[in-house]
Amino acid sequence: MLKKIVIIGPESTGKSTLCEQLAKHYDTLGCPEYAREYLLEKGTDYSFEDLLTVAKGQLILEEEYTAKMKAIKLPESISHSTLFLDTDMYVMKVWCEFVFGNCHRFILDQIIERKYDLYLLCNTDLPWVKDELREYPDPESRQQLYKIYKDIMINQSTPWFEINGVNDERLQKAITAVDQLLQ
Repeated sequence: MLKKIVIIGPESTGKSTLCEQLAKHYDTLGCPEYAREYLLEKGTDYSFEDLLTVAKGQLILEEEYTAKMKAIKLPESISHSTLFLDTDMYVMKVWCEFVFGNCHRFILDQIIERKYDLYLLCNTDLPWVKDELREYPDPESRQQLYKIYKDIMINQSTPWFEINGVNDERLQKAITAVDQLLQ
């Protein structure tokens, strides 16, 4: 059985790094964030409609990685495999609403339809790191976004854990949460 674990949170909170670290630790795959690829190619002057394209691209990527995972033959001693996802439709919802004050119905429908086994919510306790795609360096926006994500986690039914700390602390907290799920 495939377990899907989503890493979410505001930008520059270590989501991609954590996704890669967990995939390496568990010797499995980590599905990257489609938005990064899309925006690097198209540029940062995106529209509300672009976010629907990004959401659909993310779902295609998730399906590709899910198919890869399902194709792997597990040893009899292992009852499940694990796929780590660098984002999901909650991230798309927050992005749409925070920037444009509205969310595409398609994204909301996908939130209802798709099921995951665990969320890892990355806190904003890491310093913000500038790159060509990041938009919210100010502490107020980062904290506001974190509160939105935390509210979503509290009000949905999938188990979730907050990931905070520095250096190896984040990875160790995530491993502890994942191990609890996999027991």
